[in-house]
Amino acid sequence: MRAAPYGDERPRGRSKGFTVIELMFAVTVVALLAAVALPSYSAYRTKALNRQAAIEIAAMSASVANYWNDAREYPNSLADVGLGGKLDPWGRSYVYYNVDANGKGQARKDHALNPINTDFDLYSMGKDGVSKSQLTQKDSVDDILRAKDGAFVGLAADF
Repeated sequence: MRAAPYGDERPRGRSKGFTVIELMFAVTVVALLAAVALPSYSAYRTKALNRQAAIEIAAMSASVANYWNDAREYPNSLADVGLGGKLDPWGRSYVYYNVDANGKGQARKDHALNPINTDFDLYSMGKDGVSKSQLTQKDSVDDILRAKDGAFVGLAADF
């Protein structure tokens, strides 16, 4: 009978495989990696959705500006420029308010209660879907908006 080649010898009674301690260690490592990766992914996703909303608001603002160039007045709603059913990245309708025609009463306002636009407001209520007219209120800081008559489009917290 031939002897087994070097390295194939195993103590009797032991099988190949992982011990319970090794499996627990592997599961712990995977859990730690997931705990670090998931918040980073969530922050990345939120940033990407905010950017998408800002791009869409800029494009919609251009459509409203083209309407003004043709009619010399701003539309009463986004439906007038063919954007009535447009949804933001969170699945909610964009909010449009014609400041020029309807006055400053319902317009979005900065910390000093000055309207942020003189022509029209266009914004998404952001991730939480809640908004107040004043941008500095906590319900509004995640809104994506157009301000300074289109000179700024982005996160309300950055305005």
